[in-house]
Amino acid sequence: MIARKGLKINAIKLRPHDPFTWASGFRMPIYNDNRMFLFHPEGRELITRGFRTLLETERISYEVIAGTSTAGISPATTLADSLGVPMIYVRDKPKDHGLRNQIEGIDAESDLQERMVVLVEDLISTGGSSVRAVQGIRSANGNCKNCISIFNYGLDASDRIFRGKDPYDKEGHKLMYPCKVSSLLTYDTLLSVAKNMGYISKHQLEMLDKWREDPFRWGEKHGFPRVER
Repeated sequence: MIARKGLKINAIKLRPHDPFTWASGFRMPIYNDNRMFLFHPEGRELITRGFRTLLETERISYEVIAGTSTAGISPATTLADSLGVPMIYVRDKPKDHGLRNQIEGIDAESDLQERMVVLVEDLISTGGSSVRAVQGIRSANGNCKNCISIFNYGLDASDRIFRGKDPYDKEGHKLMYPCKVSSLLTYDTLLSVAKNMGYISKHQLEMLDKWREDPFRWGEKHGFPRVER
């Protein structure tokens, strides 16, 4: 349902023959902008129901819901409201002024007092920014063992970072213990739905399958070199 809605409102776009340029400069055949769901009440409600189902079926414990800044703030707020629990959001890095908060919603001179915190992310690609948010919660004395997202590209790189096998930043920091990821929509499910909808052709599906196998060299192989920034 989320895949169909996302494709219909252009929150998800698949364009293997005219790929998008991601912030990293890599040419990629998919672009995901879950902020588009903000305009559609039924889309927001669908995502909230999905998150509540994840929490229940996977028996995820929570006392606080956290959103990543900025795209995770809205779905985290809606979810926290529906559950009637506290909500915070996590900056990518501490502010450089005032009280230098990284966690917004609690006093900068306090902490999360070992509460169970579930992180809400809009999408997970390489995983670095999401895991920095997990570490930010843990550094504020929060117990964060779970991250839930609307969409997940399912890249091996993100899996290794969330399991603490690979570093999440240039300084080489790794998670001390794993954080489990649960997502409402995965790349494989998206492709299946897009094919059934007639959104993509068989040839386009093949190109998108190949992207998943080698995402960071896919562009070069198909004549779309990385854009230097």
